[in-house]
Amino acid sequence: MMSREYYTYILTHERNHIFYVGVTNNMARRMSEHKAATFKTHVGHYNIKKLVYYETHTDIRLAIRREKTIKKWKRDWKINIITQMNPKWNDLSDGWDLSKY
Repeated sequence: MMSREYYTYILTHERNHIFYVGVTNNMARRMSEHKAATFKTHVGHYNIKKLVYYETHTDIRLAIRREKTIKKWKRDWKINIITQMNPKWNDLSDGWDLSKY
């Protein structure tokens, strides 16, 4: 049986003030959806389209549990895990081919 991958991730906007925590089984497709989000959505309204952190899981239940945990975290805790993985807060999806989604 092929193992699936699931991702817990954090997005932010240009000024890194607002966070969005999510979970998906296809990071590239999900980023394509976020980047195309309209003003009517939370992500689109606040332009939260920069992927700054993600984790990979093999069990969807763990990915969802982790998402719920991170959502409850204090702002400083989120900033700490982002900075550990991505010190310059670059958009980790830069350079991904999102055209097929």
